[in-house]
Amino acid sequence: MSQHRSLKTAGSVGTKRSVLKRGERIKLMKARGQWTEGRLPTSLPKTKSD
Repeated sequence: MSQHRSLKTAGSVGTKRSVLKRGERIKLMKARGQWTEGRLPTSLPKTKSD
């Protein structure tokens, strides 16, 4: 069965995402110096993508 044409995307839109994945948030916090080793990756604070 094929996918309906209204559900198909025309490639990547290229817009900036406002929501980061957990790994991306940790990487950003490490770059900013806000991450401490041994910290659990759960209940992370909100971070704005730059």
